[in-house]
Amino acid sequence: MSANDAAVAVVQEPIVAVRDWRTPLELLLLGAIWGGSFLFMRVAAKPFGAFALVDIRLALGALVMLPFLWRDRAAFSRGIWPKLALIGLINSAIPFLLFAWAAQRSPAAIGAICNAMTVLFAALVAFLFFGEKIGMRRALALLVGFAGVVLLATSKVAGLSVGWAVVAGATAALLYGVGLNLVRRHMAHLPPAASAGSTLGCSALLLAPFAATHWPTEPVSGAAWFSAIALGVLCTGFAFLMYYRLIQRIGPTRTAVVTYLVPLFGAAFAWLFLNEPVTPTMIAAGLLILGSVAVSQRAAPRK
Repeated sequence: MSANDAAVAVVQEPIVAVRDWRTPLELLLLGAIWGGSFLFMRVAAKPFGAFALVDIRLALGALVMLPFLWRDRAAFSRGIWPKLALIGLINSAIPFLLFAWAAQRSPAAIGAICNAMTVLFAALVAFLFFGEKIGMRRALALLVGFAGVVLLATSKVAGLSVGWAVVAGATAALLYGVGLNLVRRHMAHLPPAASAGSTLGCSALLLAPFAATHWPTEPVSGAAWFSAIALGVLCTGFAFLMYYRLIQRIGPTRTAVVTYLVPLFGAAFAWLFLNEPVTPTMIAAGLLILGSVAVSQRAAPRK
């Protein structure tokens, strides 16, 4: 989510499901924004380093959400903040760091493809730790998705191994899956946009000392600064608001369609703007992962 910078939302059913011309356009736009996040990370991760880049992203995303957090501040008791900080680390800070680390070592498409595993990992975590039924069809989808990850991890791009970058991206997707389950169970009573602002803000504060000690010593280019700002304001803050709006309008199951769009836009943007190759192995791995996500979504029970 990237999640997506996965950013992962509170899953609620819509009060009223509305189908109009806005919905497909907003899904397409959200997929493009989150796909673009992997392009921006690829551009900015090396000049800034993972800690500085992610702290900028978290802080700017939190600033976008700050008006909603201030409006709904009465819903947040003093005792809930340690829990919010922990969820923020699991659901935002650490996955963002892993994706930024991977972006320094592999094409942008690698992270975007791994991000699609979030849906599958969320189902696996719910099954292993929260007693939710998974079903044979979804279990097979998980196996196919993992096969796609293995295929991607053993591939080479431009002669370079991307195995560790895939491991980092898959671990980030796993943490998104854990975070989604924690949000569902511990934050469902909180206003979604305000709760996202709280976890992003907590994560930014916790990472601030690391960002300060790892701040780049060399001048950072304008392109890297633009990418870092876009990553925080557009791909984190603004994208979260779009995501919550879509969930409220059409429900979480239909909104999950955006999962299929992120790798497509991520790979396309990297090819178009960075001239990064899209290899047959990457395509095959992406099809396995996205196909497994599609099957998993169809297998999910409808309420």
